[in-house]
Amino acid sequence: MAEAHQAVGFEFTVRPDGVDVRLCREVVKNIYLSGVTAWKKRAIKFKNGVLAGVYPASPSSWLIAVIAMMSSLYTHIDPSLGMIEVIQEALPLKGYMTVQTRAVFSAILFATGLWLFLIVLLRYTLKVLLSYHGWIFESHGKMSTATKAWLSLVKMFSGRRPLLYSFQASLPRLPVPSVEDTVQRYLESVRPLLDNDKYKEKETLAKEFMDSQAAQLQRYLLLKSWWSTNYVSDWWEEYIYLRGRSPLMVNSNFYVMDLLYVTPTHRQTARAGNVVHAMLQYRRKLERGELAPLRALGTVPMCSTQMERMFNTTRLPGIETDVVQHLNDRKHLVVYHRGRFFMLWLYTGGRHLLPSELEMQFQRILSDTSKPQPGELKLASLTAGNRVPWAQARQQFFSNGVNKVSLDAVESAAFFLALDDEPQGYDPSKDRSLDSYAKSLLHGKCYDRWFDKSFTLISYPNGKMGINTEHSWADAPIVGHMWEYVLATDCFHLGYTEEGHCKGDVNKGLPFPTRLKWDLPKECQDVTEASYLLAKQIADDVDFYGCLFNDFGKGLIKKCRTSPDAFIQMALQLAQFRDQKVFCLTYESSMTRMFRDGRTETVRSCTSEAVAFVRAMEDPAATKAVRLALFKKAADKHQHMYRLAMTGAGIDRHLFCLYIVSKYYGINSPFLKQVLSEPWKLSTSQTPQQQLNLVDINKFPKYVSAGGGFGPVADDGYGVSYIIVGENLITFHISCKFSCPDTDSCRFGRHIQNAMLDIQALFSTDNGPKPVQNGSKHM
Repeated sequence: MAEAHQAVGFEFTVRPDGVDVRLCREVVKNIYLSGVTAWKKRAIKFKNGVLAGVYPASPSSWLIAVIAMMSSLYTHIDPSLGMIEVIQEALPLKGYMTVQTRAVFSAILFATGLWLFLIVLLRYTLKVLLSYHGWIFESHGKMSTATKAWLSLVKMFSGRRPLLYSFQASLPRLPVPSVEDTVQRYLESVRPLLDNDKYKEKETLAKEFMDSQAAQLQRYLLLKSWWSTNYVSDWWEEYIYLRGRSPLMVNSNFYVMDLLYVTPTHRQTARAGNVVHAMLQYRRKLERGELAPLRALGTVPMCSTQMERMFNTTRLPGIETDVVQHLNDRKHLVVYHRGRFFMLWLYTGGRHLLPSELEMQFQRILSDTSKPQPGELKLASLTAGNRVPWAQARQQFFSNGVNKVSLDAVESAAFFLALDDEPQGYDPSKDRSLDSYAKSLLHGKCYDRWFDKSFTLISYPNGKMGINTEHSWADAPIVGHMWEYVLATDCFHLGYTEEGHCKGDVNKGLPFPTRLKWDLPKECQDVTEASYLLAKQIADDVDFYGCLFNDFGKGLIKKCRTSPDAFIQMALQLAQFRDQKVFCLTYESSMTRMFRDGRTETVRSCTSEAVAFVRAMEDPAATKAVRLALFKKAADKHQHMYRLAMTGAGIDRHLFCLYIVSKYYGINSPFLKQVLSEPWKLSTSQTPQQQLNLVDINKFPKYVSAGGGFGPVADDGYGVSYIIVGENLITFHISCKFSCPDTDSCRFGRHIQNAMLDIQALFSTDNGPKPVQNGSKHM
């Protein structure tokens, strides 16, 4: 067989006259090419590491500085002001050097020192410039002269052609707000949710905290902010994610959907081949740091730290806390299909497998008729259940032998691929097809996703794709950035043949994918079954509704001189009140990636201004003018809160860290305890579009993503994710729980759509903007 021939690199036979060695030329060639590629990769990584390390300068600038200093030796002009002579006298072993050698060597040392000093100065200057955030608080479309001058300075000090990590050393640290400001903003945020008596109790607790404990806790927090690169992110990852003992599935993991209207090919293996190849291309750029850093306004850099752990990363279960394991480049992929696990090598001859070769390998897996081994079918459900049983089972049953070898293969893989056997995707001819698609991505069958992997790529038999992502290592925009690149590369660069296959020749001599072996005793299978039953109970309780709102979109909202995000958030507040008849604490995620190692902050969208607007909308006596004025006031307030969160002046991360410090030092704070125990009954998030240059939506309007979503955060609340696509489409992903009699995702979706239309009607005049009358499509 071909795979057996390739697997054996050489044969030898012992004879009376010596040893006869017969080498396989193909294998020797592959070994040679692999070595060459590895050395090239190291050289490129080293080169890019140097470029990022000296940025915004360049290695050539060092040569210029050396030449300038060397020329001074012959011009009787000493730009070093005598420093070169001082260095000459201080040189060790100067007695063994000629005068000219000492002068040249001293000039080189001085030039190098001056060059390094200028790099530090440039970086510090850029860091000071990036610490200015006044531009965020200016009205959209109205840039002050000061901001224009600031932008020019940032561009000047940012250098040319930055690599992905070039700006990391220049990013400012996340500032620690004053306790007084944070507590005041907190009280302001809960005022509309409390009656007078409860609010006075909250004020009293806050005052006691300020008078007795706040100063001490704040000092420790300031000390941490000076010592670490970010005073929030490590504690956020550990205590919010890794120490959680409940299942990751639904409760933490989130999903990302494929293109909404377009399926490039209906061949499952071909689509998977192109997508996996595009991911390998992205990984190569990521490892070399060759991706362009994301920049606000095209100028202000964002932190790229989270991207480092995108591939070859797994969350390992522990008894008390989990650990995120990130490995260096691994050359294999683990594929799950009908209860079997396969290991697939992604390289041959020192290069990535071509899309056509990947397609052939995936087809071999689909054609494999072998049965799952005992306990193998639902093995992945261990990652879907509670963390402690999984950690105990991992120690007991996967610490040695074939189980350890196979588990290591899964956990060290570049990522996990699930070849599903049931078609999914948006189909306008089928009722609620988007809902089924979302639930498949979010939890699947509870045993066909490896929920611990950084992400699981999911491939459907009709050609649709999707991703399930573990949340601890990064936030949704990080995965979204990769997915945008992959979809654009798949559709516009790799492409398919007329028959729907991947382009390129097929190398049938590649070794077959390897079945992973498992030896799972009855006790392990019992733990697996218990995890599966718990996971299935959670999955069956997820009530999901997705809707494509295309009555109008970002284009019309901007004509109303309103932020699209603020518009949607006010619609969500109106929908929430109409659905539940009460207001609730609302979570909207905001990024803090303008700071080093920044992740997210919370925007508390249910403000007093939003409540006043909603009450006016529900008051038949309120005039249109009054409602519109209150809406604008509420939208402006929301935008101000969002900007505060982005610039490090949010509420919740600061209070969270104060609480962690209080627990470390055994300080009992009733105020912080109450704050951290308040439920978020409405949790919202916007999926951003980050690389609009990859696909021209005006030219290719059908090549748009449906975004992604997540499960409900509260048992009696809603989870809402939305993506603003182009100018005329907004997609909502709404989740709640069937077990709660007071929530209904479909009902809430209708409330959102009606709220959007009702708010838009406030702006409608005979001469004003009108909605696009093409009707909403509901799944």
